[in-house]
Amino acid sequence: MQLTIQAHIPQGAAIDATTEQSGIQRALILPGGGLRLSYAAGVMDELFKNGLTFSHMDGTSGGSLNLAMLLSGLTSSEICERWRSLKMRSTFSFMPLSNYLWLPCFIAASSSKAFRRKVYPQLGINFEKIRAATGLTASFNMCNFASKTNQVTQHTQLTEDHLIAGMSLPATMPPVDINGTLYLDSGFIQDANLIDTVKAGANELWLVWVMGNIPTYRSGPLNAYVQMLEMSANGALIKELRLIEELNQRIENGEQPYGHQKPITLHLIKPEQPLPLDSALYTGAISHAELIEWGRKDAIRYFHHMTPAGVPLQPEILKMTAEKTGLQFKETMKGGFSLDATDPTDGLHKGQQAGTVLAMHATVGIAEMAGFIVDPEHTGTLIGTIDFPPLGMGIEAHSGVFNLFKPTEDAKLTLMVYELAFEHQGQSYYLAGRKEVRQGSIFKLWPETTTLYTQLHQGSDKSGPVIGAGTLSLGAVDLLKLLSTVTVTKADGFSSKVKTINAFTGFFARQLWATYVSHTVKNEQQ
Repeated sequence: MQLTIQAHIPQGAAIDATTEQSGIQRALILPGGGLRLSYAAGVMDELFKNGLTFSHMDGTSGGSLNLAMLLSGLTSSEICERWRSLKMRSTFSFMPLSNYLWLPCFIAASSSKAFRRKVYPQLGINFEKIRAATGLTASFNMCNFASKTNQVTQHTQLTEDHLIAGMSLPATMPPVDINGTLYLDSGFIQDANLIDTVKAGANELWLVWVMGNIPTYRSGPLNAYVQMLEMSANGALIKELRLIEELNQRIENGEQPYGHQKPITLHLIKPEQPLPLDSALYTGAISHAELIEWGRKDAIRYFHHMTPAGVPLQPEILKMTAEKTGLQFKETMKGGFSLDATDPTDGLHKGQQAGTVLAMHATVGIAEMAGFIVDPEHTGTLIGTIDFPPLGMGIEAHSGVFNLFKPTEDAKLTLMVYELAFEHQGQSYYLAGRKEVRQGSIFKLWPETTTLYTQLHQGSDKSGPVIGAGTLSLGAVDLLKLLSTVTVTKADGFSSKVKTINAFTGFFARQLWATYVSHTVKNEQQ
């Protein structure tokens, strides 16, 4: 049986004349950043939700994975889901034993076998569909090791070897022989190919940049390697920004370089602090689901502040602030829940009678501890899965909200907010839960801080109609499990971890003291 792949137009391709009539030719540029490029998937999802279309797309290093998925016919939401389900252990495969036992034989830490056999199929990459894609021009970058130059391959010519070579950083994976020439990742030459898209006609560039850029020099072998890559990548990009600035000056003087009559603009979406390294993904300190949400939020923030002129073509736009420690923990709450109730207490009883239980497996993230504490609403991130037999088991939430001791109009009441948005069989749902922490007897501390009153809304937020309700709780055993999952993120050494944990526990204890103890003491004194 012969498989026939139809030519297709990828999501985000400029398939109508709207942008062409306005003179805008957009390019989506997806540079590298290891397997942290699930961050870029979150950015892409927001770009396409905002209706952006692109006539050009370009990928380098890890960014080529997202481009390959797009050209394979996946939507941005499907790409995010593929990243969420990627198991990091499936990304590594061993080289021959001699590679590790005898230093002169060492070529790379890992072979490409895992990517060819497991990662590419898991991510939905289909090379026949990539070559058949229509509606845009797309390019992939590799380093020609013989000439030490960047070499561009058009998507219509892309093979598995090209994609492997384009993400084979020196010492991480071996070079790939293509027609007698060795090829590697271009990250050390240039990690973002802006100029070639400009030469192809693009005049509005959308760049998703994840390479770290802070003034602090970090110690350790891994950091040493990463910092070499960061210096090369940022340095090459700064040169391209200057070239584009020179082109804009020529355009202003009446010239038409590469046929451009309007200045070239750049829109840049990047994290405020460097993303955790790939090693954090392997250890579980960070997840692809969290990186996707970070990318989504950074894109939303950019759309909120963007101007048609884009960002200045200056080196300063690439700078990031130093990493600040955060905290993460996992929490499981479960209880009676009914689709025949709108009140949480009523839903608890009906769920118990019918034997229907909903379980929320949540991962709470606090990106930066100091900011979390001073934030009046103490906002964090929430991701997780939902088990509810009437809908399904292990349902992945694509976004969430967490607040700890969020103030209300009632000065005596604060809320612990747990909210997850998810989809099931094409329908959007929003699970909104709250723990009500109210001034009163210290004997209420345990039930109030472990009881989550929950409502299920139809739609993407709490404005949708309530179609179910119930009450979830955290048991003593679950609390012990929670404590065992507490990890500090972006910590630089043991003392930093201790300070972060102390800051969080101190904040939590002060809030409980103010709620259940200090007001009682004041009343007794009066």
